[in-house]
Amino acid sequence: MIRVAIVGAGGIAGICHMPALAAQRHRAEVVAVVDVDGDRAKAFCGEHGVPGAYTDLGEMLARERPDLVHVCTPPHLHARQAVECLRAGAWVWVEKPMCLSLAEHDLITAAESGAFAAVVFQHRFGSGARHLRELAASGVLGRPMVGLCVTAWYRDHAYYAAPWRGRWDTEGGGPTMGHGIHQMDLMLSVLGDWEEIRAMARRLDRPVETEDVSMATVRFAGGAMASVVNSVLSRREESYLRFDFEEATVELRHLYGYSNHHWTSTPPEPWNPPDDVPSSHSAQLAGLLDAYEAGRRPPLSGAESRRTLEFVTGLYASAFTGRPVRRAELTIDNPFYHRLDGGGSL
Repeated sequence: MIRVAIVGAGGIAGICHMPALAAQRHRAEVVAVVDVDGDRAKAFCGEHGVPGAYTDLGEMLARERPDLVHVCTPPHLHARQAVECLRAGAWVWVEKPMCLSLAEHDLITAAESGAFAAVVFQHRFGSGARHLRELAASGVLGRPMVGLCVTAWYRDHAYYAAPWRGRWDTEGGGPTMGHGIHQMDLMLSVLGDWEEIRAMARRLDRPVETEDVSMATVRFAGGAMASVVNSVLSRREESYLRFDFEEATVELRHLYGYSNHHWTSTPPEPWNPPDDVPSSHSAQLAGLLDAYEAGRRPPLSGAESRRTLEFVTGLYASAFTGRPVRRAELTIDNPFYHRLDGGGSL
């Protein structure tokens, strides 16, 4: 059995991670939960039948020696906790965003030595996304030309009462970093590497340091162009992706997760996924455990997870500087490599 620990006993751990682990109970068991609030850790353990409750990550790693740790804490804790787990020999699955900067991402990757750190981007793993990537790779759709990537969500003022939300130093960014990153990752998985981005980001209404809306135009290495919108001001919520290929337009409309019926194709003939697997933590976790058992690097780790963070970094860099940003510019001497606000303010 793969020994699993949960760090952070908040909502995401109970709502998404525990059901995913329950589906893999034949090969994974949760042995411990860590939370700075000891009563919350004990309550979580009691609710889910987990034997070990801890308030200190280091103590848990030393006593339980887990094989895999799910990091479900606020974003500013991710890098430190991921590195600590990797140095203890545990694999890590980190809630998005994996960390607050490319600098932190590179520290995490440098700590990998037989153990790996992957980020939660579950939308890549639904059968619709897998089928689209297979069709695109086969050439039956022709070359991709135009993309739309819209995360139009709504978060009221009360949502930002949590002290770590809406701050560059603790959340890393606004809806670009914390909400739209899922759709943008799925877009990148289909359209490939980006080369240049032109963006704007503004704080229009919410009581935050970060943006509450951003927009961007992107040019990809293969020649395609895409428009990206991220918002927490949209009363009618929707997650929308559109891919215009030479031979078909493929669209996805959903909110927080999709099944095959959320996808459409014009014309419809190319679209016939062989199975129907919803996008979910369960779908991604299955692949992560497969990789663990095979001893190979899991999906959405290393360079693959870094590419999505590079895209977010490029968007913010363009929005702050007011000029186009190329992917090749995001080097260690660039201020946005170290902080997504570049040390400035909106």
